[in-house]
Amino acid sequence: MNFFLSSALATTLLFGATALQAQTNMKASDTEYYSPVPPTLTIDHGIPSDAIVLFDGKDLSKWKSEKGKANWTVANNVLEVKPGAGAIETNEHFSDFQLHVEWKSPEVIKGEGQGRGNSGIFLQGHYEIQVLDNNNNPTYVNGGAGSLYKQRPPLAQVIAPDKWHVYDIIYKAPQFSKDGILIAKGTVTVLHNGVVVQNNTQIDGTTEYIGLPKQISHGPGPIILQDHGDLVQFRNIWLRKL
Repeated sequence: MNFFLSSALATTLLFGATALQAQTNMKASDTEYYSPVPPTLTIDHGIPSDAIVLFDGKDLSKWKSEKGKANWTVANNVLEVKPGAGAIETNEHFSDFQLHVEWKSPEVIKGEGQGRGNSGIFLQGHYEIQVLDNNNNPTYVNGGAGSLYKQRPPLAQVIAPDKWHVYDIIYKAPQFSKDGILIAKGTVTVLHNGVVVQNNTQIDGTTEYIGLPKQISHGPGPIILQDHGDLVQFRNIWLRKL
Protein backbone atom coordinates (compact mmCIF):
# COMPACT_ATOMS: atom_id res chain seq x y z
CA MET A 1 0.00 0.00 0.00
CA ASN A 2 1.51 3.36 -1.01
CA PHE A 3 1.82 6.35 1.29
CA PHE A 4 -1.06 8.35 -0.20
CA LEU A 5 -3.49 5.43 -0.10
CA SER A 6 -2.57 4.58 3.48
CA SER A 7 -2.96 8.24 4.50
CA ALA A 8 -6.40 8.44 2.86
CA LEU A 9 -7.47 5.24 4.59
CA ALA A 10 -6.24 6.52 7.93
CA THR A 11 -8.12 9.81 7.45
CA THR A 12 -11.32 7.95 6.54
CA LEU A 13 -11.07 5.74 9.59
CA LEU A 14 -10.35 8.72 11.82
CA PHE A 15 -13.31 10.65 10.42
CA GLY A 16 -15.57 7.63 10.88
CA ALA A 17 -14.42 7.17 14.44
CA THR A 18 -14.94 10.86 15.19
CA ALA A 19 -18.44 10.81 13.68
CA LEU A 20 -19.31 7.67 15.64
CA GLN A 21 -18.05 9.29 18.84
CA ALA A 22 -20.11 12.42 18.12
CA GLN A 23 -23.18 10.27 17.46
CA THR A 24 -22.61 8.38 20.71
CA ASN A 25 -22.35 11.64 22.65
CA MET A 26 -25.57 13.09 21.22
CA LYS A 27 -28.77 13.40 23.22
CA ALA A 28 -32.27 12.93 21.86
CA SER A 29 -32.91 16.66 22.31
CA ASP A 30 -30.05 17.49 19.91
CA THR A 31 -32.24 16.48 16.95
CA GLU A 32 -35.52 17.99 18.15
CA TYR A 33 -36.90 21.41 17.25
CA TYR A 34 -40.11 23.16 18.24
CA SER A 35 -40.61 25.92 15.68
CA PRO A 36 -41.98 26.84 13.30
CA VAL A 37 -45.13 25.05 14.43
CA PRO A 38 -47.28 23.61 11.56
CA PRO A 39 -50.73 25.24 11.28
CA THR A 40 -53.61 23.45 12.94
CA LEU A 41 -56.45 22.51 10.59
CA THR A 42 -59.97 21.35 11.23
CA ILE A 43 -62.16 19.36 8.85
CA ASP A 44 -65.76 20.35 8.18
CA HIS A 45 -67.80 18.02 5.96
CA GLY A 46 -64.56 16.64 4.54
CA ILE A 47 -63.12 20.06 3.67
CA PRO A 48 -59.91 21.30 5.38
CA SER A 49 -60.23 24.69 7.07
CA ASP A 50 -57.48 26.22 4.90
CA ALA A 51 -59.10 25.13 1.61
CA ILE A 52 -60.44 27.48 -1.03
CA VAL A 53 -63.93 26.23 -1.91
CA LEU A 54 -64.23 26.61 -5.67
CA PHE A 55 -67.74 25.17 -5.95
CA ASP A 56 -70.01 24.71 -2.94
CA GLY A 57 -73.16 23.79 -4.83
CA LYS A 58 -74.62 27.30 -4.83
CA ASP A 59 -73.16 29.37 -7.67
CA LEU A 60 -70.27 29.91 -10.08
CA SER A 61 -69.00 33.16 -8.57
CA LYS A 62 -65.42 31.82 -8.56
CA TRP A 63 -65.52 30.82 -12.21
CA LYS A 64 -65.65 32.46 -15.62
CA SER A 65 -65.73 31.40 -19.27
CA GLU A 66 -63.96 32.60 -22.39
CA LYS A 67 -67.13 34.53 -23.16
CA GLY A 68 -67.28 36.18 -19.75
CA LYS A 69 -69.69 34.82 -17.17
CA ALA A 70 -69.66 31.08 -16.49
CA ASN A 71 -73.10 29.78 -17.41
CA TRP A 72 -73.03 26.05 -16.84
CA THR A 73 -76.09 24.61 -15.10
CA VAL A 74 -76.22 24.67 -11.29
CA ALA A 75 -79.02 22.73 -9.59
CA ASN A 76 -79.42 20.54 -6.51
CA ASN A 77 -75.85 21.35 -5.35
CA VAL A 78 -74.45 19.99 -8.61
CA LEU A 79 -72.63 21.69 -11.50
CA GLU A 80 -73.38 20.29 -14.96
CA VAL A 81 -71.65 20.96 -18.26
CA LYS A 82 -73.76 23.07 -20.60
CA PRO A 83 -72.84 21.71 -24.05
CA GLY A 84 -71.76 24.46 -26.40
CA ALA A 85 -71.17 26.98 -23.64
CA GLY A 86 -67.43 26.32 -23.62
CA ALA A 87 -65.00 25.53 -20.85
CA ILE A 88 -65.08 27.33 -17.53
CA GLU A 89 -62.06 28.33 -15.46
CA THR A 90 -61.32 29.69 -12.02
CA ASN A 91 -60.95 33.43 -11.60
CA GLU A 92 -57.95 32.83 -9.36
CA HIS A 93 -54.69 31.35 -10.64
CA PHE A 94 -52.62 28.80 -8.75
CA SER A 95 -49.18 27.18 -8.64
CA ASP A 96 -48.63 24.09 -6.41
CA PHE A 97 -51.82 22.70 -4.90
CA GLN A 98 -53.98 19.87 -3.61
CA LEU A 99 -57.24 19.70 -5.57
CA HIS A 100 -60.40 17.74 -4.72
CA VAL A 101 -63.04 17.21 -7.42
CA GLU A 102 -66.06 14.90 -7.52
CA TRP A 103 -67.61 14.07 -10.89
CA LYS A 104 -70.24 11.82 -12.44
CA SER A 105 -70.88 10.57 -15.96
CA PRO A 106 -74.25 11.35 -17.61
CA GLU A 107 -77.19 9.28 -16.40
CA VAL A 108 -78.16 8.39 -19.96
CA ILE A 109 -75.45 6.23 -21.49
CA LYS A 110 -74.70 7.04 -25.11
CA GLY A 111 -71.67 6.92 -27.35
CA GLU A 112 -68.50 4.98 -26.79
CA GLY A 113 -64.82 5.55 -26.16
CA GLN A 114 -63.97 9.24 -26.07
CA GLY A 115 -67.56 10.03 -26.99
CA ARG A 116 -69.02 8.88 -23.66
CA GLY A 117 -69.04 11.08 -20.57
CA ASN A 118 -66.03 13.09 -21.67
CA SER A 119 -64.66 16.13 -19.85
CA GLY A 120 -61.33 17.07 -18.32
CA ILE A 121 -59.66 18.94 -15.49
CA PHE A 122 -56.82 21.17 -16.68
CA LEU A 123 -54.13 22.03 -14.14
CA GLN A 124 -52.79 25.58 -14.58
CA GLY A 125 -54.77 25.61 -17.82
CA HIS A 126 -52.30 23.33 -19.62
CA TYR A 127 -52.24 19.77 -18.24
CA GLU A 128 -55.37 17.61 -18.46
CA ILE A 129 -56.43 14.89 -16.07
CA GLN A 130 -59.03 13.03 -18.09
CA VAL A 131 -62.64 12.66 -17.04
CA LEU A 132 -64.41 9.86 -18.93
CA ASP A 133 -67.01 7.16 -18.35
CA ASN A 134 -64.92 4.08 -17.48
CA ASN A 135 -67.74 1.61 -16.92
CA ASN A 136 -67.24 -0.98 -19.68
CA ASN A 137 -66.09 1.71 -22.12
CA PRO A 138 -62.87 0.69 -23.94
CA THR A 139 -60.67 3.49 -25.30
CA TYR A 140 -56.97 4.23 -25.75
CA VAL A 141 -55.42 3.69 -22.34
CA ASN A 142 -53.64 7.05 -22.13
CA GLY A 143 -57.00 8.74 -22.65
CA GLY A 144 -59.07 6.92 -20.05
CA ALA A 145 -60.33 8.16 -16.70
CA GLY A 146 -57.43 9.01 -14.41
CA SER A 147 -54.94 9.44 -17.22
CA LEU A 148 -52.60 12.36 -17.74
CA TYR A 149 -54.15 12.84 -21.15
CA LYS A 150 -52.13 11.35 -24.02
CA GLN A 151 -49.07 11.00 -21.78
CA ARG A 152 -49.56 8.51 -18.93
CA PRO A 153 -52.34 5.92 -18.49
CA PRO A 154 -53.71 5.35 -14.99
CA LEU A 155 -52.11 2.61 -12.92
CA ALA A 156 -55.59 1.08 -12.55
CA GLN A 157 -59.14 1.63 -13.76
CA VAL A 158 -61.25 2.42 -10.72
CA ILE A 159 -65.02 2.12 -11.05
CA ALA A 160 -67.17 4.42 -8.91
CA PRO A 161 -69.23 2.45 -6.37
CA ASP A 162 -72.13 4.93 -6.42
CA LYS A 163 -71.62 6.65 -9.83
CA TRP A 164 -69.84 9.63 -8.22
CA HIS A 165 -66.09 9.56 -8.82
CA VAL A 166 -63.58 11.33 -6.58
CA TYR A 167 -60.27 12.79 -7.73
CA ASP A 168 -57.69 13.98 -5.21
CA ILE A 169 -54.85 15.60 -7.12
CA ILE A 170 -51.49 16.74 -5.72
CA TYR A 171 -49.75 18.96 -8.24
CA LYS A 172 -46.29 20.51 -8.35
CA ALA A 173 -45.91 23.11 -11.08
CA PRO A 174 -43.04 23.10 -13.58
CA GLN A 175 -40.31 25.67 -12.96
CA PHE A 176 -39.02 28.04 -15.63
CA SER A 177 -36.16 30.51 -15.60
CA LYS A 178 -36.75 34.23 -16.16
CA ASP A 179 -35.77 33.56 -19.78
CA GLY A 180 -38.49 30.91 -20.15
CA ILE A 181 -36.11 27.93 -20.00
CA LEU A 182 -37.48 24.81 -18.30
CA ILE A 183 -35.67 24.16 -15.01
CA ALA A 184 -37.82 21.35 -13.62
CA LYS A 185 -40.80 19.47 -15.04
CA GLY A 186 -44.07 19.46 -13.15
CA THR A 187 -45.39 16.37 -11.40
CA VAL A 188 -48.82 15.09 -10.49
CA THR A 189 -50.19 12.45 -8.14
CA VAL A 190 -53.83 11.40 -8.57
CA LEU A 191 -56.00 9.32 -6.26
CA HIS A 192 -59.11 8.05 -8.04
CA ASN A 193 -61.76 6.96 -5.55
CA GLY A 194 -58.98 6.60 -2.99
CA VAL A 195 -56.69 4.55 -5.25
CA VAL A 196 -53.37 5.95 -6.52
CA VAL A 197 -53.55 6.03 -10.33
CA GLN A 198 -50.77 8.58 -10.97
CA ASN A 199 -47.79 8.32 -8.63
CA ASN A 200 -45.62 11.45 -8.75
CA THR A 201 -45.94 11.32 -12.52
CA GLN A 202 -43.65 13.61 -14.47
CA ILE A 203 -45.49 15.94 -16.85
CA ASP A 204 -43.72 16.14 -20.21
CA GLY A 205 -45.55 19.28 -21.32
CA THR A 206 -48.97 20.33 -22.54
CA THR A 207 -51.48 17.51 -23.06
CA GLU A 208 -52.08 17.77 -26.79
CA TYR A 209 -54.88 15.96 -28.64
CA ILE A 210 -52.71 15.82 -31.76
CA GLY A 211 -48.94 15.84 -31.58
CA LEU A 212 -46.34 15.71 -28.86
CA PRO A 213 -46.28 17.65 -25.58
CA LYS A 214 -45.05 21.24 -25.77
CA GLN A 215 -43.07 23.10 -23.12
CA ILE A 216 -44.69 26.51 -22.66
CA SER A 217 -43.20 28.88 -20.11
CA HIS A 218 -45.88 30.10 -17.70
CA GLY A 219 -46.59 31.20 -14.17
CA PRO A 220 -49.66 30.50 -12.01
CA GLY A 221 -52.69 29.32 -13.97
CA PRO A 222 -56.38 28.48 -13.57
CA ILE A 223 -58.23 25.22 -13.01
CA ILE A 224 -60.24 24.59 -16.20
CA LEU A 225 -63.22 22.26 -16.58
CA GLN A 226 -63.73 21.13 -20.15
CA ASP A 227 -66.91 21.28 -22.21
CA HIS A 228 -66.67 18.23 -24.47
CA GLY A 229 -70.38 18.20 -25.24
CA ASP A 230 -71.39 15.64 -22.61
CA LEU A 231 -73.58 16.23 -19.54
CA VAL A 232 -70.86 15.47 -17.01
CA GLN A 233 -71.60 16.68 -13.48
CA PHE A 234 -69.29 18.07 -10.78
CA ARG A 235 -69.64 18.83 -7.09
CA ASN A 236 -67.60 19.59 -3.98
CA ILE A 237 -64.59 21.24 -5.61
CA TRP A 238 -61.93 22.64 -3.29
CA LEU A 239 -58.23 23.46 -3.40
CA ARG A 240 -55.39 23.92 -0.93
CA LYS A 241 -52.35 25.94 -1.93
CA LEU A 242 -49.09 24.12 -1.20
